[in-house]
Amino acid sequence: MTSEWWRSAVIYQIYPRSFGDASGDGVGDLPGITRRLASLSELGVDVVWLSPFMTSPQKDAGYDVADYCDVDPLFGTLDDFDTMLARAHELGLRVIVDLVPNHSSDQHVWFQEALAADPGSRARSRYMFRDGKGDDGSEPPNNWQSIFGGPAWKRVTESDGSPGQWYLHLFDESQPDFDWASEDVQEEFRRILRFWLDRGVDGFRVDVAHGLVKHDELPDYTPPEDADSMGGIEPVPYWGQEGVHEVYRDWRKLLESYDGERVLCAEAWMPTVDEIALWVRPDEMHQAFNFEYVMSEWDPAVLRRVITESLRAFHGVGAPATWVLSNHDVIRHATRLSLASDFPQGHGIGPNSPGRPDQAAGLRRARAATAVMLALPGSAYLYQGEELGLPEVIDLPDEARQDPTWFRLEGERYGRDGCRVPIPWESDQPAYGFSETGESWLPQPDDWAAFARDQQIGRDGSTLEFYRRLLRLRRELGVATSDLEWIEGLPEHTLAFRAGDVAVIANFGQDPVALPEDAEVLIASGALDDGRIPYDTTAWVRGV
Repeated sequence: MTSEWWRSAVIYQIYPRSFGDASGDGVGDLPGITRRLASLSELGVDVVWLSPFMTSPQKDAGYDVADYCDVDPLFGTLDDFDTMLARAHELGLRVIVDLVPNHSSDQHVWFQEALAADPGSRARSRYMFRDGKGDDGSEPPNNWQSIFGGPAWKRVTESDGSPGQWYLHLFDESQPDFDWASEDVQEEFRRILRFWLDRGVDGFRVDVAHGLVKHDELPDYTPPEDADSMGGIEPVPYWGQEGVHEVYRDWRKLLESYDGERVLCAEAWMPTVDEIALWVRPDEMHQAFNFEYVMSEWDPAVLRRVITESLRAFHGVGAPATWVLSNHDVIRHATRLSLASDFPQGHGIGPNSPGRPDQAAGLRRARAATAVMLALPGSAYLYQGEELGLPEVIDLPDEARQDPTWFRLEGERYGRDGCRVPIPWESDQPAYGFSETGESWLPQPDDWAAFARDQQIGRDGSTLEFYRRLLRLRRELGVATSDLEWIEGLPEHTLAFRAGDVAVIANFGQDPVALPEDAEVLIASGALDDGRIPYDTTAWVRGV
């Protein structure tokens, strides 16, 4: 008998460098996380997911890993990790850690060995080294482009000083892709999984889970103009190859040999929910992020279609649907939902972007969207700071930006720094309580005091209290484990459904939606207007 907690859990993403800084150097760390964990227990989440904290040169905020079985000194030590994990478990919180298997840092000992080794050697077989085209090998093996911009291949200089082979880096050139045809790579990641499972982690969020395996022939590929930064609609030779599923079947067996329901969650940026669902078949991963949902327009017809298709696709393979509105790679939804222009994943927004957001409208829609999301059947993900109503930071100075996309494309795209700014805790403290010294690796806006946690805790109507109450009702009323039933007959500018005994009604239009006189309002994302739901507002009610 298992609880299968992962089917309805609320998982809170911690971006370690921006959550809490105990050392005072301006970068968040594991002790900083530990001292703030009680606030997450009070919020009402079930699980915390930690973005990368492993040893790394930090060329891509830790997604360039040099040692998968140690903590980067920037974040603390393994002892600090153990202390954090023990405290989380003491508070009843499970812990999931980020794992990056598509690529390593170029400072990883294996890659350094590969650079020193000869072509065709075992050391080089662990990465995607290939000979170049042309008589002298001076052209890359194909035309693939990096997700961060520019060519996806870099040529190395051999030990004798001559121009040599090329290696693949789908992301930054400091992130060489592993070759998953190598038995060494497969066994090494089994070792890494065991290392963290033995320490007591409850699972892994797998970065670029749709990558790893590339098409054997490495054919040329040019993404369509409207593709986002993680692929196109048609088959992509470096995403979603069939062989990747064998990796996760192997990992699933390994996790099932441990007690306590350890889980795998896929970051698989595939074009449709039907394709994403392939990662969560019964013998593979437990969850996969629903990226079609996170990128959906603020439109009732669009959301109804995506929700319906998501439930069909995920339930069709026996997996829970997942729902998410913000993370460390997309514009915060308190800003994104008020934008008139489309901003593809990874592009970001900055001072010169078209269509400045309306902050009040963005927060109003964000609260309404959250009230919809947390009533949906399945598991929900929250991104640190969204419970405070934080907007995207748009006016970061150019010299402060650190996203590789900003540099590789020479400022053409702003990248993801705007959603990664350290969050505010106390309004009157240095760095809003993030760091006692006032240091902050990305500058915090001057007007964030009102968003600080201490200004919202216990204040009726605050976004923090709204989240706390939503999460409590979600748990008490069992909406996440109920079947969804659409409510018909309401105006077309509404989205309405039942989850168990709760009716959820969201108004997307200017005309208010009237509730029956005997309806009991359990919670609303904004003030009601004489028993009516105004525009950009969601209510949970009984008696409808």
